[in-house]
Amino acid sequence: MAKESPNWDGLLKWSLSHSDGTGSARNLSEEDRRWFMEAMQAQSVDVIRRMKEITLVMQAPEQVLESQGVTPQDIEDMLDELQEHVESIDNANDLHSIGGLVPLLGYLKNSHAIIRAKAAEVVSTIVQNNPKSQQMVMEANGLEPLLSNFTSDPDVTVRTKALGAISSLIRHNRPGIAAFRLANGYAALRDALSSESQRFQRKALNLIHYLLHENHSDCDVVAELGFLRIMMHLASSEDAEVREGALQGLLELARYRLGKQDAHPSEEDDKLKQILQERIKGISEMSAEDLGAAQEERHLVDSLWLTCYNEPSSLREMGLLVLPGEDALPPDVASKHFEPPLRAWGANRNPDAKSSTKKEEKEAPLLLGPGPSSGSAS
Repeated sequence: MAKESPNWDGLLKWSLSHSDGTGSARNLSEEDRRWFMEAMQAQSVDVIRRMKEITLVMQAPEQVLESQGVTPQDIEDMLDELQEHVESIDNANDLHSIGGLVPLLGYLKNSHAIIRAKAAEVVSTIVQNNPKSQQMVMEANGLEPLLSNFTSDPDVTVRTKALGAISSLIRHNRPGIAAFRLANGYAALRDALSSESQRFQRKALNLIHYLLHENHSDCDVVAELGFLRIMMHLASSEDAEVREGALQGLLELARYRLGKQDAHPSEEDDKLKQILQERIKGISEMSAEDLGAAQEERHLVDSLWLTCYNEPSSLREMGLLVLPGEDALPPDVASKHFEPPLRAWGANRNPDAKSSTKKEEKEAPLLLGPGPSSGSAS
C-alpha cells in the first residue's frame, strides 16, 4: 500500500491553533514534535522521489514516449514541475547526483521547439546564482547546446530562452564568460540585436551591459563588431526597455572611452548627439504618467550627454531629470564622482598621457568611434 502524502491542511490548522502571534512560545510535546518532523521529512522525500521519476522519463527515448501516448505538451508540463522543484538550490544541486542533469541537457536538442525552450528555462533556474550547478553544467558541456540554440535555432522563443540560460550560466562565472567569448558569443549577441523580437533584443542588451560592466576591455571588441551603430539605432526603439538597454550599453562604451587617448572624430559622434537630442525632445513631450515611467531613461540620457560632452543635458534646465516627488539622482548616474577611478584606470594603461587628460576633455567632447587601426586611417 502506497504511503499517503502529509496532511498539509492539518499541519496548517495545527500551527494556527497553537499560536495566535501574541503569546510566548510553548514547548512542543514529544508526540507533536515527532509528527511535525515526520511530515517535513516526508515532503522532502516526496520531492526527491518525484525528481527521480521525472529523471526516468527524461532518460526514456523520444520514440518510446510517443508510443506510450506521451505528448510534447506532457513533457513541457513535466519540465514545468521540475522547474518548481529546482528553485531550491539544494534540489538543483541534487538533480545531477540523481542522474537528471544530463538528460535535461539532452532535451535542449529535442525535435520539439516547446521542449527545447522549456529545458533551457529549467537550466536557467538551476544555475542562477548557483556556482556549484554552474560548474556542473559547464563540466557536462551544457554551454554547447545552449549556444547552438541561441545562434541558430529556427524558433525565436527557443533562441530567447537559450540566451536567458546562457546569461544565468556565465554570470559571476569567469570560465563561463571565457568560453562564451571563445565561442564568438559577441557576434551572436550582435545578431540578436538585429532580431525583430523585442524580447530577444532586451535579453541580449542586458547581457551585453553585464559583460561590458564586468570586462571593460571588451568595449574594444564590441566597437570592432559594429555594436555602436546598432545600439544607437535601438536607442530610438518604440520599446522602452530596449531603449534603456541600448542607452546603458552606449554609456558603458562612453565611460570606457573616457580614459582612452586615441579617439578621433567620426560620423558616429554627430549621429549620437542627434539621437540624444531626439530622445530629449521625445521625453519633453511625454505625459506626466509616461514621464514617471521613463525615470531610468531620463537619467541615462542625461548621464550619456554628461559623459560624452562634459556638460549637463537640457533635461536639467527643463526640470525633467528629477520630477517633483522623486528622489535625487541615484548613485549610478554618471557625474563627476565617476571620473577619478575611470581616469585612473585609463592612466594605468597609458601613464605618459595622464597630465594632459583633463585639458583635452574640456576642450573637446568625448568621441565614441573606434580607435585608429594599425596602418590605416578612418
